[in-house]
Amino acid sequence: MNAVTDNRCDAILDLAGLLAQQNDFQEIIRLSTQKAADIMDADTAIIMMINPQTRHTLKTMHREGSADKGNKYHFLQTNVSGWVIDNKAAFLSGDIHKDKRFHKTLFQDLPVRAVLCVPLCTAGIVIGTLMLLSEKPKFSFSEEDLVFMEKYAVIIAPFLRNVQQIEQYFTSPVVQENLRLKFEAFGLLGKSQKFMDLLHSIESASHCDVRVLIEGKSGTGKELVAKAIHGSSIRSEAPFIAMDCGAIPPHLMESELFGHIKGAFTGAAASRKGLFEEAHNGTLFMDEITNLPMDMQSKLLRVLQEGEFRPVGSNTTREVNVRVIAAAGKPLKKMVREGKFREDLFYRLMVYPVYIPALDERKEDIPLLANHFLQVFAGQQNKEIESFHEEIIDFMKTHPWSGNIRELENFVERMVTLTPGNTKQIDVKRIPPEFQEMIKEMRRIPQLNKSLTESLEEYEEKLIVRALENSQWNQSRAARSLKISEQTLRYKMQKLNIKKP
Repeated sequence: MNAVTDNRCDAILDLAGLLAQQNDFQEIIRLSTQKAADIMDADTAIIMMINPQTRHTLKTMHREGSADKGNKYHFLQTNVSGWVIDNKAAFLSGDIHKDKRFHKTLFQDLPVRAVLCVPLCTAGIVIGTLMLLSEKPKFSFSEEDLVFMEKYAVIIAPFLRNVQQIEQYFTSPVVQENLRLKFEAFGLLGKSQKFMDLLHSIESASHCDVRVLIEGKSGTGKELVAKAIHGSSIRSEAPFIAMDCGAIPPHLMESELFGHIKGAFTGAAASRKGLFEEAHNGTLFMDEITNLPMDMQSKLLRVLQEGEFRPVGSNTTREVNVRVIAAAGKPLKKMVREGKFREDLFYRLMVYPVYIPALDERKEDIPLLANHFLQVFAGQQNKEIESFHEEIIDFMKTHPWSGNIRELENFVERMVTLTPGNTKQIDVKRIPPEFQEMIKEMRRIPQLNKSLTESLEEYEEKLIVRALENSQWNQSRAARSLKISEQTLRYKMQKLNIKKP
């Protein structure tokens, strides 16, 4: 077997071990899709299940990829899954647009190209499908990939066959209040579905004593999540050691991680423990793991594989028992593709993947977070502030927080600082100067006096007319600029009564 096959086999064995420890059905399907997407370098992975009551209704149980992608591909996944279920066979297509099993214009508006779909079977009965999609123009799944995913499906299908749990998933949501209250103690606040999905992942990860890879944009709270996993695990009484791989100079990285003995280098006046030794029996959180130099990646890989390390300047190895939780602000798989991160180390770290949604993905949590920060900073500054003006709440819910929770927290702290101590409510004039123009712009937007459908149609009409005008009313060029088919453009022009003046 080659290195790629070895890594894939290791990943699937890790997955089987994780699934065997799971009692959360939602986590079983999330882990199954995320692992499949990572192993096969797919843009999207989707599991669809057949309702055990009707044997007809298909439901998307989970997707790895954005929600927009999942909604966009609903028509494709329904058709391809239908083919797989009817034929009880796997499906492979290098270019779905040219696949003769479907009408040539059926998927013409979709950017997807390569499609792989395998049935999930137990006791000879198809209970669902696992589909992988790629939007890369020169990418194609191979026959070897198909065979591997068929074996992958055999591994995960038994964990998805609990009919009672599937029925529950189809009919009623799991009570989540206890989970939310539990992790509030770790500083994790929210009520949105994206946030509750994150809490399910944290809860399940804490029950498995395996390595965790946390991915999320800067400012989303990766260290808080790592502390929550550690604090709910069997290692909670042992040390939690955090390090930022981007804040340590490359020439000091080895000594920082593994320590050194006296006289190992100039300035080493005494022996010193490294972070691995300090975290013995506990957890080492390695933030921004993408900044780890290549030579240190190979040394970290050895520690993860062998459970031992050698301090700088020493001839003897020391054993260590540490759970590593790594975090990355950008997709680690992309770094692997670009040759900036070792693939074997990626698979060693990505045993239990956890994704933290950006603040834009959980906007309904913004008022809750903002009010929490308000109470914290008002208390620290001995002020009587209790609430925000409604206009500030509206602004916070619509503003794109590129710095995520960290930026929102700083925003609230500045307003509290600028507000007099005996004031009960923060007024709009306390918003920092650089945000004042945005508030004025928000005020200029007229209030909605139409239904959502009417407003969307009006906006759609303006986009289409602008595209037609820019294309001198050439419908073919306008359709290309809007990334829709010419047939779809004509249909919308007729529906919205758009005519050339």
